[in-house]
Amino acid sequence: MAGTPLFSPRLAPVTPAELSQAVQSAVRAAVEAGELNVAVPETVTVERPKNRDHGDYATNVALQLAKAAGRPPREVAELVAARLRELPGVAEVDVAGPGFMNVTFDAATQGELARSIVAAGAVYGHNDAFAGLTVNLEFVSANPTGPIHIGGVRWAAVGDSLGRILRASGAAVTTEYYINDAGVQISKFGNSLLCAANKQPVPEDGYVGEYINDIAAQIVAENEGILDLPGDEQLARFRSEGLRLMVAEIQRSMEEFGAHFDVWFSETTLHESGAVGKAVERLREQGHIFELDGATWLRTTDFGDDKDRVLIKADGETTYFAADAAYYLSKRDRGHDVNVYMLGADHHGYVNRLKAIAACAGDDPKHNIEVLIGQFVKMLKDGQEVRMSKRAGNIITIDDVVEWIGVDAARYTLTRSPTDSTITLDIDVLTSTSNENHVYYVQYAHSRMCSIERNAAALGFDRGPGEGFKPELLSAEAENNLLGILGEFPRTVAQAAELREPHRIARYLEDAAKAYHQFNDQCRVLPFGDDEVTDLNRARLWLVGATRTVIANGLALLGVTAPERM
Repeated sequence: MAGTPLFSPRLAPVTPAELSQAVQSAVRAAVEAGELNVAVPETVTVERPKNRDHGDYATNVALQLAKAAGRPPREVAELVAARLRELPGVAEVDVAGPGFMNVTFDAATQGELARSIVAAGAVYGHNDAFAGLTVNLEFVSANPTGPIHIGGVRWAAVGDSLGRILRASGAAVTTEYYINDAGVQISKFGNSLLCAANKQPVPEDGYVGEYINDIAAQIVAENEGILDLPGDEQLARFRSEGLRLMVAEIQRSMEEFGAHFDVWFSETTLHESGAVGKAVERLREQGHIFELDGATWLRTTDFGDDKDRVLIKADGETTYFAADAAYYLSKRDRGHDVNVYMLGADHHGYVNRLKAIAACAGDDPKHNIEVLIGQFVKMLKDGQEVRMSKRAGNIITIDDVVEWIGVDAARYTLTRSPTDSTITLDIDVLTSTSNENHVYYVQYAHSRMCSIERNAAALGFDRGPGEGFKPELLSAEAENNLLGILGEFPRTVAQAAELREPHRIARYLEDAAKAYHQFNDQCRVLPFGDDEVTDLNRARLWLVGATRTVIANGLALLGVTAPERM
């Protein structure tokens, strides 16, 4: 009942996450007081009602607990509501309908969020949802036989953003690029360079494009006498030098795109170190290997794969699949608890086989390995699809994308849609200064806030010290709406991390920018003309600062800049 020492609130909840914890504590207090006989829920859903007449936040926790409690939902709701009403800053808790609880805060409590955000600065939105979790995040991993194409550009944007979001949610993340530098495709690449350097036609199954001629010419210039070497030795040199230069080119492109990799892992090292053979023996010890027709197989069909997979061929040669198994075990041996693979649209068949590797190794494929599939990307110019690159010939490269629309527009647009959907980059839209250009819309909101802060300084006033802030003055509907959206940011970050969906951050930023523009249109921040600066002006300047902080933090999670002037 109200007043019990089992529930002693001291601080007002100013975000949905804090209110969720407060509701959970109220349920626990009712249980400990013997008023409810239920298991305290691990999480409590708190949502902002569409109809603001229903309060600032609503929860249906009483409906969820009623059956287990053996009591009507409204009775359960009243027991919890009585404790919530004790919270400082809670103006009202209304039990509505079958047992919903609608919570309304006073204006001062809601406005206090602005101070909390400004004080937190760059870490506002960070949370500990994945504290203690060690994640290996592998993305792009395109064969080093040519520039990164547009599909890889999407994974560069999404993967790097996901790494930032997971870190902001407490996870220890290692971002990794797997260099496929072993196998037939590398030999074809080396032979293509050799032919280009010797002015010979490139084989039909070789690689073509201006970049092949460029790399071949660079190898000749940097390796005196290479064209005089015997054929096999010359091919080996072109292969190794071409691989070195192509990897360096990919690393340059990734860094300029803002996609950082902690580890560049060479497939060749798996073979040279004996890791592939050791992986086969480890899987044999788990009891899932069998011999058939002179070959060594892994019985992946026991774990959902459509067919068993060959590890070692009858001639003794190891397969790509054996290297995949060794690579997964390498990640686990390096201490990565969750291993995320981000693969292209043509790799659906890899999902079950990779998960089967984890299961055959004795791991939990539902926890230790995740495979994300990204769909295709199209580019439009003047309403027509762009298909060709100036440099690579038959593909659009990362450098093309950056040249046409810039890093910010590319990263934001490639990230703002779910990865399982095909997206289109319209060059005309993404280079415009219209609201259709989503990244411009969000960045422009940030620049307007910076402009307001500069103009306030020019007028001789700033937010002032925290003790001069009067949050209760932020009571207008547009202010309330904007504060509500700002309070959702930490939860949005945690959800984006949990669901591996960076697009939630972009969509959130667009909502926040829209709410800010509405606030700016309806609530004057700067004094008019020669009017005196009031406490309301200062309070609204705090809200501007809080909103700017949130927009900047959200853009940073996407690897997009927050310009102060546009």
